[in-house]
Amino acid sequence: MTLCTLPARPLGRSGITVTALGFGGAPLGDLYARLDEASAVATVEAALAAGVDLVDTSPLYGHGLSEHRIGSALRRSGRKDVVISTKIGRVAEPFAGRGDGSGYLGGLPHGLRFDYSYDGAMRSLEQSALRLGVGRLDIVLIHDVDVWTHGAGMIEQRFREAMDGAYRALDDLRASGTVGAIGVGVNEAEMCERFARAGDFDTMLLAGRYSLLEQPALASFMPLAREKGIGLLLGGVFNSGILATGPVAGAKYNYRPAPPGILARVAAIEAICTRHDVPLRRAALQFPLGHPAVASLVMGAVGPEEVADQIAELSAPVPAALWAELKGEGLLGADVPVPA
Repeated sequence: MTLCTLPARPLGRSGITVTALGFGGAPLGDLYARLDEASAVATVEAALAAGVDLVDTSPLYGHGLSEHRIGSALRRSGRKDVVISTKIGRVAEPFAGRGDGSGYLGGLPHGLRFDYSYDGAMRSLEQSALRLGVGRLDIVLIHDVDVWTHGAGMIEQRFREAMDGAYRALDDLRASGTVGAIGVGVNEAEMCERFARAGDFDTMLLAGRYSLLEQPALASFMPLAREKGIGLLLGGVFNSGILATGPVAGAKYNYRPAPPGILARVAAIEAICTRHDVPLRRAALQFPLGHPAVASLVMGAVGPEEVADQIAELSAPVPAALWAELKGEGLLGADVPVPA
């Protein structure tokens, strides 16, 4: 794959610039299938060779396997200008055994425990740096402090732990230059907003809450991000798959089979896309970049061909009339920003 020119955007006020398409490392942890090692590393290499300059991962992804594979790809590629993002909130225990419940089919045989303390954040970052083979991290995110992960009964405790411990650690590392930008990575816009009001964050990675299908982050959190200069990274722009596959049998929404109402809404969106000769996945990929707070889309891939497809769809034209018809049919709000 040859180097292409991907649009670059500032990551809020952090001073970091990222390509509008980033590489998401979750599938490299054997999330949905056990991946061949060479193919997994080649996928990251293909993204880097094509010009993608943001790579996001986490200790959670394959219990460290994603970080190992990304580290291998970084060394093989020889690129020195890659923006590396990882996360804290879980500490690896190599001799504790895997247990279950992480959702990864494969990965390393290491246990993980939640730890949002100051020392836990420091230990987690040391482990990540060793797996990645780096001496500095560009972006570090506090991971999964949300109701989805911890439940309503534990979220207050986890939030306090994160702000009293992990946030202070990251703030110190940012001040020393060991970390470039700090933020939060969650699945809930409400928690993004709560963190944004509680601390001084550069960026936030929000999954699934701002997409062509739904925009619950638009009303409150995204204006706040603009006000505070927080650059947004978006994951889950296909809402776990349905905006890529369309409303087919077995289509996934939020990691579960899509309910009838979601299937009907996606069918209506897809019908308009078809009238304008635009694949649903292309419209879904380009739509979130219409918001000025969004810096990059973090997209997973398990093969070089997926990376090539994402770049092609991001670069292909989408007529303004498509967005206008979606608004006219009430499938997008009148005030929702769309790509120019």
